[in-house]
Amino acid sequence: MTLIARLWAGRAGAREEMTHEEQMLRTATLILLAFGAVMVYSASSGTSLLSHDGDSSQYLKRYLVSAALGLLALRFFARNGMRFARQATPLIMLVAFAGLLLVLVPGFGIEANGSRRWLGAGPLQMQPSEVAKLALVLYAALLLATQPQRARSLGGVRPILVVAGAMAVLIVAQPDLGTTMVIMFSVFALLIAGGVSIRHLGMLAGGLVALSLIAAVLEPYRRERLTAFIDPWSDPEGSGFQSVQAMIAIGSGGFFGVGLGESVQKLFYLPEAHTDMILAVIGEELGFAGISVVLFLYGMIAYAGLRAARTAKDHYAKLLAAGITSVILIQAIVNFFAVLGVLPLTGVPLPFISYGNSNLIVLLAGMGILINVAHEGGRAARRPALRVIEGTGRGAAPRSAIRPTGIRPKDAKSRDSGRRDRRARRAGAGGRRRAAG
Repeated sequence: MTLIARLWAGRAGAREEMTHEEQMLRTATLILLAFGAVMVYSASSGTSLLSHDGDSSQYLKRYLVSAALGLLALRFFARNGMRFARQATPLIMLVAFAGLLLVLVPGFGIEANGSRRWLGAGPLQMQPSEVAKLALVLYAALLLATQPQRARSLGGVRPILVVAGAMAVLIVAQPDLGTTMVIMFSVFALLIAGGVSIRHLGMLAGGLVALSLIAAVLEPYRRERLTAFIDPWSDPEGSGFQSVQAMIAIGSGGFFGVGLGESVQKLFYLPEAHTDMILAVIGEELGFAGISVVLFLYGMIAYAGLRAARTAKDHYAKLLAAGITSVILIQAIVNFFAVLGVLPLTGVPLPFISYGNSNLIVLLAGMGILINVAHEGGRAARRPALRVIEGTGRGAAPRSAIRPTGIRPKDAKSRDSGRRDRRARRAGAGGRRRAAG
């Protein structure tokens, strides 16, 4: 409770110093975390009780540990996010690429469900592709902010495209097509914020769509997912099993759901119920109303994040806020669409709700940077501006003098008029004395 209270209070405990954007970001994040803890336990307790030595709260404990670490990261970056990000971007990029390479090396990368995406041992594991998402946003924002002329042509943004392409190749090799999609969409959003023309973005989009289709056709398991997406009921026991079970879960929930903890599909019917498919459990237990609440909370993040980008104090802060907001929203949209059957299943977790250690910690760190941008932008707006005034004649303020803009123009005008009247009276009195003499 102390950590949450300090997190809410922010710096120096001065709640009145928070901007509306800060309050919205903090509120939405904390509610999503609390809701995520409840839903992770609900989605995993039954299968954990039967599969993991009778410990029904195994995944809840891990989620809470990751959330605590993420909140510490959020608190640090909420104070020092932009300054640290600017200075540490090269190091973060180096760590991200090293992790993406090491995870493909036998003996280093941990393989699970046919994918090699993790580094570490036991419960202490990290997913380098999650770090890569944030690292790419930091790199692109810094490059476009320090050299804004690069946004005028495709050649100017070539370094960003090369780095993003190299990351995409390494992540697809794991394989992890869902994270690759999130990275590419986030780069597009950042290029739009940086001022790249729609024509150039259209050319890039066409090339990426063609490459994505080629990548989907070349791998058999991707072809199966594409077929299952088009018609999951054609093979409900095979490639379309997960999509069919998600549809059954959401359809069973109706408007208000069957009740918290009462889901049937989560009990060995719905694969990865506590991670990628947790939205289906929400739909079954809390219905359309529960899904609408989750959408509303992401809408709060979208509104506050884009407002923070708009009011940011400089170009770097604007791009940073736009990039981090886009990462969170695009990941949420991809997960929503995949669970609802609008996109092929991609294995992308639901931000702040799904179980996933690396994803949760990295997104909370990114949220801390976003809160820092919102705070600095609000403080710059609250700081009183100073205006240079010019003085003429004896007794007037020198040219370099400054006064707060809080002084009303008519007050300044009345002061100047008073000075001129006093000078006129003194001049008239002097003239009368000379005439009398």
